[in-house]
Amino acid sequence: MEHKALRVIISGGGTGGHIFPALSIADKLKELNPSTEILFVGAEGKMEMEKVPAAGYEIVGLPVAGLQRRLTMSNLALPFKVLRSVRMAKRILREFKPDIAVGVGGFASAPLLWAAGQLGIPTLVQEQNGYAGLTNKIVAKKARSICVAYEGMERFFPADRIVLTGNPIRKEIVPATEEMREEAYRFYGLDPQKKHIFIVGGSLGSGTLNNSMKKWISDGCPGGEGVEVIWQCGKYYKPSVDEFMAKAAAEGKDISGIQHSDFIKRMDLAYAAADVVISRSGASSVSELCAAHKAVIFVPSPNVAEDHQTHNAMALVRKDAAEMVTDAEAPEKLMSTACALIENGERTALLERNIAKLAKTEASMSIASEIYKALR
Repeated sequence: MEHKALRVIISGGGTGGHIFPALSIADKLKELNPSTEILFVGAEGKMEMEKVPAAGYEIVGLPVAGLQRRLTMSNLALPFKVLRSVRMAKRILREFKPDIAVGVGGFASAPLLWAAGQLGIPTLVQEQNGYAGLTNKIVAKKARSICVAYEGMERFFPADRIVLTGNPIRKEIVPATEEMREEAYRFYGLDPQKKHIFIVGGSLGSGTLNNSMKKWISDGCPGGEGVEVIWQCGKYYKPSVDEFMAKAAAEGKDISGIQHSDFIKRMDLAYAAADVVISRSGASSVSELCAAHKAVIFVPSPNVAEDHQTHNAMALVRKDAAEMVTDAEAPEKLMSTACALIENGERTALLERNIAKLAKTEASMSIASEIYKALR
């Protein structure tokens, strides 16, 4: 099928969970037709203003911001920022003249998609989570297509426009081959005869996951005989974790099988090495773990809008495709649960089989197809 060159605006961001799917969609559109022109619209001061140019795309920032949960002066200024953002969005749309505007959630997509609707420009919405965000619920009312990653989204969106596409993920995330596992053991300096747990708290790290590890180490790593750990603690927490690990070593704790770092350079190899993964349940993480066919214990972050990470995790738990430990329970239960799971080969194999059934590895192509379909 021939794909004509398009002019596409992609708006949204605020977190990696919005930005990386947006970049995957852009990459697929450029792959289908290199002459396609893409402009990103983000929120000033948010991480998309750095990540998008680094990926080779142009981005324009809007002054829009989110509503704070407590009474602040910034809340009083919010209506003025929204009105100014809508005016700027209309100017951007008139100048760029897109064929379609795509919203991926986050602050910037609301004024941009609302303005596109006002100007009669077709729109498409991509919702990553199992519980729709407020922005997407508003802008989806006029969208020609709503691409979702979870079943049962009819409670948020018009059923006749929902398409189950999955979330776009990095193309290098695939089920591990024996060669990948061997490369992963070499890359991370792991013992192939041992079992391996990979703890990932996201680019900023997770205080709860870090505290759970600290308690387990302080208690002598119970149940961890024959287990090695790759622990991604996050840039923000790295100094305090360094200090803790130095103190643990000075006290004679056996931490030889635990390696910690602020950032994971080869996520594909970390997944390949892992027998069990411990992770937050942001939409992109869930989609990558499905694609990697990994036995996982989710610890949903309670610090997100509408508790959507719990909804994401429960969508898999209900299908017996993952286990879950709550944030409050994690310091006491998480590592003992992980150690019990890693020793239960039948259970990990079942989780791997069930999570594999939920993988949607062609999500970016499916969304690109919906973009072209919306323009026919």
